[in-house]
Amino acid sequence: MMPPSAVDTLDWVNARGSIALADLRGRVVILLFWNCDDIHSVNLLPRLQRLSTRFHDGMVLLAVHTPRYTAQRQSLVVSKAAHRLHLRAPVANDADWKAWRAFGIEAWPSAVIIDCEGRVARLLKGEDLADDLEILVGNLLDDAAARDLRRFDAAPGVQGGEPQMSLRFPGGIALSEQRVYLCDSSRNRILECAPDGRVLRQFGSGTPGFWDGNLTDAGLCDPAGLALAGDSLYVADTGNHAVRRVRLASGHSETVLGCGRLGYDSPRPDVGARTLAISAPRALLLRENQLYVSLAGQQQIWRMDLPSEQVEVLAGSGLNAFSDGPALEAGLAQPAGLAYHGGHLLIADAGANAVRALRLADGQLTTLAGAGPWQSGLADGGADAARFAHPEALVSDTGGALYVADTLNGRVCRMQPSGRSNWSVQTLVLPQSLQEPAALAIAGRTLWIVERNAHQVHRLDLDSAMLGKFTIGA
Repeated sequence: MMPPSAVDTLDWVNARGSIALADLRGRVVILLFWNCDDIHSVNLLPRLQRLSTRFHDGMVLLAVHTPRYTAQRQSLVVSKAAHRLHLRAPVANDADWKAWRAFGIEAWPSAVIIDCEGRVARLLKGEDLADDLEILVGNLLDDAAARDLRRFDAAPGVQGGEPQMSLRFPGGIALSEQRVYLCDSSRNRILECAPDGRVLRQFGSGTPGFWDGNLTDAGLCDPAGLALAGDSLYVADTGNHAVRRVRLASGHSETVLGCGRLGYDSPRPDVGARTLAISAPRALLLRENQLYVSLAGQQQIWRMDLPSEQVEVLAGSGLNAFSDGPALEAGLAQPAGLAYHGGHLLIADAGANAVRALRLADGQLTTLAGAGPWQSGLADGGADAARFAHPEALVSDTGGALYVADTLNGRVCRMQPSGRSNWSVQTLVLPQSLQEPAALAIAGRTLWIVERNAHQVHRLDLDSAMLGKFTIGA
């Protein structure tokens, strides 16, 4: 039995007017239950949008967002997530989980398929549901047409968008003495800027795609992380499920890891790094010719030896979990930002709401602060008391302090060792609130903060606590 009122009363954040399921009779309706920070939902969205284009005259995709974090109960946050992820379908904010409960949903992503007569035909689950969905939709539309039940008029439209600014949902940042490199993520490009904000070069065409080439002749898709070493800028090309390298002397972009296709391959000595199908690289760290890659979709950290191009799994069992211990047995949950401190690889374990530490000498993974995937919160204090909400970035300074972008709490924290094995967490007091800080960099006593949802970059003087905007210009 279908509960239509659970959908009809939702807040549609980008639709032209209200949406009622009864008005969509004659079409196949896909109710996608998703979360904007669930990597499997994010991986599924492009396939569903291609499916929606294929069946544009008979299928309606409705994206019902259910929150995992307190911040995600706000319709503005859901609207911005829809814009950031290039969603062209109507998006609803199921802030109180009413539709989720009404349809008996158990996990993200899930899709409820409603046939042309308004009946629930099937419930599909998981990131790989698109293949089954394509067959099912085709069959349902053919059946409806044979019984003269199918409608061919336009589906509900969407409206709204982000203001036109120099950046659109920026991501990773990297600094050299004379240059600032920024992921202009939703515009599928990397900007090379002078210290005064002038844009000097662009890497990536601005159109989502996957191809190597010089400057704007290369194709990127939602790049999220950067690592800089000498003449090479490494890019976590998240939407392409690949790692790219920009040769800064020439401006040529090339692929070093990943084949540009979503997958869950494991590295093997006899398989080239560029032939592997991987899932959602989010952040990079380069140290001593070793490139460390956080693979959010595979719940792992990989290490690539750049001279030999050999790749290995460094940490993570591959299961979405939260557990310490030997690195290859321990559990990670959508690892994102990476930093180095005192022989440890530090990890912003975003889905686990925690900061983890991998001791490189013996491969032991421990938790520095945070309590696990369903224990998010906003709290300073020692390791046992501190709470985060989807932290996505880390950076360490020369004095041993660690700075954390606690993204869905809208804050930046300082973590410092307090005793032999404990860390304390303290929120930085800033003159303004932040909308999803998602990347950090540090130069001397200046902390650079990328504010994703405000499309801005800030510079914080750590001594004076003065916060200034880094303005991007022509």
